[in-house]
Amino acid sequence: MMKVIRDDKRPIWQQLLDQAIHNITSGIWAPGQLLIPSRELAHMVGVSRSTIQIVYEELLSRGYTVTSRRGGTRVSKWKQFTKSPKEKITDGPVPPSLPLLNSAVDQLHDWFRGKEVREVEIDFSPHEPYLDDQFQKNWRQSLLHASNEMDLSSWAYGDPYGFTPLREQIQRYLSLERGIHIKTNQILLTSGAQHSIDLIAQSLLAEGDTVSVEDPGFPAAWMAMKYRRMNVVPVPVDEYGLVVEHIHPQSKLVFTTPSHQCAVGVVMTEPRRQQLLHRAAQERFWIIEDDYDSEFRYRGEPLPTLFSQASNNTLYLMSFSKMIAPGIRISAIVGSVEAIAQIAKVQELTYRHLPIMDQLTLTHFIKNGHFMRHMRRVRNVYRRRHEAMTKAIMVSGLGERFTLSGVETGLHMLLEAEDSYDEEAVTKLALQQGIRVYPLGPYCLESKRKGWVLGFAKVDEATIEQGIHRLAELIL
Repeated sequence: MMKVIRDDKRPIWQQLLDQAIHNITSGIWAPGQLLIPSRELAHMVGVSRSTIQIVYEELLSRGYTVTSRRGGTRVSKWKQFTKSPKEKITDGPVPPSLPLLNSAVDQLHDWFRGKEVREVEIDFSPHEPYLDDQFQKNWRQSLLHASNEMDLSSWAYGDPYGFTPLREQIQRYLSLERGIHIKTNQILLTSGAQHSIDLIAQSLLAEGDTVSVEDPGFPAAWMAMKYRRMNVVPVPVDEYGLVVEHIHPQSKLVFTTPSHQCAVGVVMTEPRRQQLLHRAAQERFWIIEDDYDSEFRYRGEPLPTLFSQASNNTLYLMSFSKMIAPGIRISAIVGSVEAIAQIAKVQELTYRHLPIMDQLTLTHFIKNGHFMRHMRRVRNVYRRRHEAMTKAIMVSGLGERFTLSGVETGLHMLLEAEDSYDEEAVTKLALQQGIRVYPLGPYCLESKRKGWVLGFAKVDEATIEQGIHRLAELIL
């Protein structure tokens, strides 16, 4: 018999439903048994008939009972599964072993120094840009404006290419600042460089294809492609950039950072660029040109892109992670109409599109001038910090003991040691003294080059000088 428990916080219908389900699943109400009519049961329990009707409707909708026009409501004839007292309750399915994934994530953490949770006084991170309260204020303003300007149609499924007004703003920026003249259907928005590379691998490559990457280089690029089961082949980097002669002859794709090499920091020379473009045209392989921080150049104007010289087989990657903030998670792939259309199909199938609110906010941020004002402001900050870093390295004596490179562009530079140098020992020693530096090792596939990739974007001038001199005291 069912009953109402007055001090139970659950609604009465829920109490009675739970009791009914228990009676059925435990066999108290046998399969095929006719239930008491709702009016009669309501009188017996002391509740309204409508409450019992709710319970019976729930039992029917969940399949515990069946009804017929003349036969009333009966318990379903379903097989009862009961656990024996000795039956062991097991966990759910065990996730499969994914050694490629685990290895890639471990390497990613190593690159970011993610395993080190120790608090540090000075962090020469090459991964993060400078942010200030002015950026926060302007972004919040753009977010509020974007929210106010939204209508109901904005919340529908969006374009897999990305929000058209944002692509129009990016199109205009690339034309004015980077000399890239394209149409909006040559731009596809993604949520970061790794997302871009993953989409390209799925769209334009097949499992087992050979891809050539810079070594040292951008770890996330070759980690993503290895996880997609590509045959990743390292290509050495010298003072002129990627050594084109060492590109694997069966390569379907070459990944490069020509404007500011990701690890070593060198700028690919024009002869080397022409050599790469000529070979790509002859052998018909794709070039991924990652232009992640070329906007910050300290000697002369930003160099022309590979894409502007060979748009048919070059995929140009741009990201707002270094220009504004990694947390925005908006990047773009620029390519031929045909290549971008193919990538958009994979985007539509797997990710659909980026969150609309983020795209609307960034559109407003650019359209209303906040972006270019932010760029002018941070360029001045970076110029001062770049000068403080190079000066401190030379004055401290580190410039005499080690080779400094990558000082023309970007937000980091390389302090390179001899190949036999124990960079990890120095890295750990510095960390013990409250200074985090980033060894070259995690940027390498087969390269034996040693040194430290030192970022200066998040460290003010006085702290840069202090940190470099303390580092020099430790290792000289």
